[in-house]
Amino acid sequence: MIGAAAQLLGWNIREWLSDVWDTITGISAKYIVAGVALKTVQTTLTAFAWYSILRFAYPERVRWLDILACYAASVALNGVLPANLGTLALLLMFTSIIAGATFAGILGAYAVEKIFFTLIGAFTYLYLFLSVGGSFDLKFSFVKDHPWAVAIFLLGSAYLIFVIFRRLWPRIVRWWDEAKDGGAILAQPRKYVVRVFVPSLLGWIASLGVMAVFLTAYDIPVSFHTLMRIAGGNSIANVTSATPGGAGVNQAFNVASLKGVATSEQATAYSVAQQLVMTAWNIIFGIGLMAWAFGWSGGKRLVSESYEGAKEKTAEQKAAHEARKTAKREAKLSEQD
Repeated sequence: MIGAAAQLLGWNIREWLSDVWDTITGISAKYIVAGVALKTVQTTLTAFAWYSILRFAYPERVRWLDILACYAASVALNGVLPANLGTLALLLMFTSIIAGATFAGILGAYAVEKIFFTLIGAFTYLYLFLSVGGSFDLKFSFVKDHPWAVAIFLLGSAYLIFVIFRRLWPRIVRWWDEAKDGGAILAQPRKYVVRVFVPSLLGWIASLGVMAVFLTAYDIPVSFHTLMRIAGGNSIANVTSATPGGAGVNQAFNVASLKGVATSEQATAYSVAQQLVMTAWNIIFGIGLMAWAFGWSGGKRLVSESYEGAKEKTAEQKAAHEARKTAKREAKLSEQD
């Protein structure tokens, strides 16, 4: 029905898909090899950052190959599962394979691992904001025109944050007591920078290299600004997407990010080709490493059990969220009565 409607409106979907497919299949093998190599570097370096964090948290209980295999498997899972379930499965895998590890401790390690990516994400958005001409005049005109209103808003927000933080403080202390083992490497800042921050930075640069390779493959001009636009769009897509691997959502954001740089057909072909090739390689790489580290049956059991656990935890979190919403609604209704 959608195809018929599009045909009536003058959009030949078959021809458009044919053009996109021709563009995808027209990529040279050297670009695929280069993209796969850079993706492997990215995965390995990020896994090394994880290994360093967990090695300090749980000395002599962590093996490099196990961590690499689990992280590669989670990357593969995130390519085919919705809502980043692969990341939650990764945390459960680490809890299973590391003797004495608790989920709270692994969650603390995850918070440490996310420090770099939070900073680099902020850098990306700040760069994109500042690179738009007249951003300050556009975004802060209200501040200039209504300084007292802004001051009252900021003070009120600060007080609200203080009240919430004070109320949650006992929970925060209790959680930190459980999770602080995972952040042990932060007690040695130099080792954190060398073993976690730098590998994460190099892995992020490798991810930009993957984008640059596929952009070049489709004759799309490569620049730092273009890479930042794509990176920012991908970040938003990953947060908002509920489809497996962000399929469809990533393509929409990539087309928007490349507007004015490439045609929609080029941008779509670039995005689809990169996602297809990288997803296929991530699956092959993840399966190979899991079989090497844990054996075929052991790796299969570990991944399946962690995936089931991730689904259960997601369901529990959703149920708890719904319960809190229901309790708030009932409390409001009782106050009105």
